[in-house]
Amino acid sequence: MEELEQGLLMQPWAWLQLAENSLLAKAFITKQGYALLVSDLQQVWHEQVDTNVVSQRAKELNKRLTAPPAAFLCHLDNLLRPLLMDTAHPSEATFSCECEAEALILRVRSELSGLPFYWNFHCTLASPSLVSQHLICPLMGMSLALQCQVRELATLLRMKDLEIQDYQESGATLSRDRLKTEPFEENSFLEQFMVEKLPEACNIGDGRPFVLNLQSLYVAVTKQEVQVGQKHQDIGDPQTSSSTFLQGIDSQFLNQPEQPVSSAPALSALQKEPTGTSGPVQRPQLSKLKRKKPRGLFS
Repeated sequence: MEELEQGLLMQPWAWLQLAENSLLAKAFITKQGYALLVSDLQQVWHEQVDTNVVSQRAKELNKRLTAPPAAFLCHLDNLLRPLLMDTAHPSEATFSCECEAEALILRVRSELSGLPFYWNFHCTLASPSLVSQHLICPLMGMSLALQCQVRELATLLRMKDLEIQDYQESGATLSRDRLKTEPFEENSFLEQFMVEKLPEACNIGDGRPFVLNLQSLYVAVTKQEVQVGQKHQDIGDPQTSSSTFLQGIDSQFLNQPEQPVSSAPALSALQKEPTGTSGPVQRPQLSKLKRKKPRGLFS
């Protein structure tokens, strides 16, 4: 699995509200390119580009700025990070999106050392295999992990009931009657949950509950999927099927996933294009740009 594909898979989803559009999005940026995935819960759009595409698009949209592709990628990383991480410091860019036929265009407008900076992400409909990799298989894996978690909790409750019973048989009594509980009956609990809690619990809405409550588990499951794929590559088995990945989910649950780190360079190389035509003009360095430690989205 390529670096961009693997990095994008292990990114959490973010919830975006752009004008009237509620979207789920995830992105991964390195000095070699970027990958972006966007969904409105009806369709999924995707774009993955390398440095050649970045360089060409930068020339078309920002004729007065020249820089290596890695510098533009680093700037895009800095603009997207606050948007996708929902930090206290909002992005300095303005974002908008529009759907055209089977494509989604995410437009970015900001300033770069006093000059306007523009970027358009051109996303096309994602392939079925990509939707399966980023949504169907991880969600199935999360369901299996949560089922395993419920079984473990039910076992723990039964052990607690046995412990309480032993105390009672030894003559222990509660000092406060309000703390008294009935022995845990798993089947009764599940039946009651289905009737009373299920309608509210499975209310997807605009996707925001999924983003707010389940991204740690999502990242843990996708990290497990990557590890399964790497294991198959190490033993020379080209098959990294989803069924193999799902078989390992309910026996292993990762609580603290590591975050990937990008190695995109800082933007010190950006230069202003000469605006006159009366002879050669030396292009000054844009000294306002601050050098930042390279890092990837969600590092």
